Amino acid sequence: ILPALPTAWRNVDFLPPVDGGPWQRADVMFAEPFDLDLGSDSHREQGIFQVSLFYPLLQGEQLALSRAEVIRALFHKGVEFTNGGVRVIIERTPEISNGLPDGTHWLQPVKIRFYSNIS
Repeated sequence: ILPALPTAWRNVDFLPPVDGGPWQRADVMFAEPFDLDLGSDSHREQGIFQVSLFYPLLQGEQLALSRAEVIRALFHKGVEFTNGGVRVIIERTPEISNGLPDGTHWLQPVKIRFYSNIS
């Protein structure tokens, strides 16, 4: 997505931009696995990939919503991503949650529900 934003990843050092500009945080939150077939090792991993957008407070709510719509379009329902033989499917249209103030920034969460069938 352009323009690229500085991104905070889990367990990686990150400092928000010193100029107070926009940035984002990416989190993968796994849910309980679902067993697909009785008597087999196949199961479904599922969860939420949440992108939390941070835009300057009192300046960025509309910009954050616009960026959230771009993320929603990229991770639309049914799109598939494959890496190393693992296929991840976006389960439904991403949720653009209510934004809220977070210190000096406006926090706009986008929740992307996914699953992957593992054999």
